[in-house]
Amino acid sequence: MQSPPRRRATMSQVAARAGVSVMTVSYTYNRADRVSAESRERVLRAAAELGYAGPDPAARSLRYGNTRTLGVILGEHLTYAFDNPQAVAFLAGIAEVCADRGHGMLIVPTTGADDDSRRVAEAAVDAFIVWTTTDDSPVLDAVSATGRPAVIHGGPARAGSAVVSIDNRAAARAMGLETFAGARRPAVLSFPLDAERKTVLAPGIDPDTVRFPVTRQRLLGYRDAIETLGLDWKDVLVGATATNDEGEARSLAERMLTLDHPVDAIAAMSDEQAIGVLKAAASARLAIPDALSVSGWDDSTAAAANNLSSVAQDLRAQGASAAGLALGDRADTDAAEWSVVVRTSTRSSPARMGG
Repeated sequence: MQSPPRRRATMSQVAARAGVSVMTVSYTYNRADRVSAESRERVLRAAAELGYAGPDPAARSLRYGNTRTLGVILGEHLTYAFDNPQAVAFLAGIAEVCADRGHGMLIVPTTGADDDSRRVAEAAVDAFIVWTTTDDSPVLDAVSATGRPAVIHGGPARAGSAVVSIDNRAAARAMGLETFAGARRPAVLSFPLDAERKTVLAPGIDPDTVRFPVTRQRLLGYRDAIETLGLDWKDVLVGATATNDEGEARSLAERMLTLDHPVDAIAAMSDEQAIGVLKAAASARLAIPDALSVSGWDDSTAAAANNLSSVAQDLRAQGASAAGLALGDRADTDAAEWSVVVRTSTRSSPARMGG
């Protein structure tokens, strides 16, 4: 799953290419006020040509010869790491491996700002774990430029990097078959479609245009289910939220339920979103699942408490697997397991069928 990282360009090579001393290269990155504008430009141009991202922070640790730290790149606001149940579980798995092996964990938040790549390049870590991001994220290029091992959760796949993920498409298809059974106007409540994270409500969104791999694969799976049930994907309403937030999901679900032809089934990409749907249904006095079939994702404690059908996956195990891969372990196939948990929020639940 992981090929050896390419050899990192050295400061000496940059100095030779720029026709300056190694000290000038060092000053360019660490004490720019001591370098003339002309020399600095020559150094940076040579560095770009060689793919040199700056002094390797890992070299700063003389005691171990490495930093004994894993970097986790989180493409969200830093508080997301502590507020979102999925992120908390994933990070707990990483922390467990780090604790067992005497490593630290550094969270590197990226928000699409111009300094994201610099923050990644300057991170004093031995390897990176990247929380799900877009196909074209410049952060992935910045990670690749460091030459350090990298593991990407959920994709996208990049040469030289491992990917830890369940089969999101297959899981979404299985959940969709449960959620949309008997529905005439099914809908999907989706994660953001691209880095702009705009709220969207539109029918038949083409999954292949979606830039987040996890979102794309789940939409493809839901489309597979729709087509298997003999329905037309172009008629399926897709609501994409800007964040994985219960309140925003509720607001979008309320719009879906007050259309001239309201939806009668909603498959959500998280339990938080699905609970927002349940609250919208309660406000509209819709019976679950007779008037509205609802499903979530991740099979959280909240899903069980609300009798919510959901896709179960072990994000803590996935975090541990990602950390192990970053440190040179083999892939943990158990981390990629998933299952569909059917409860009374969908029409084909065993309780409703006498099972």
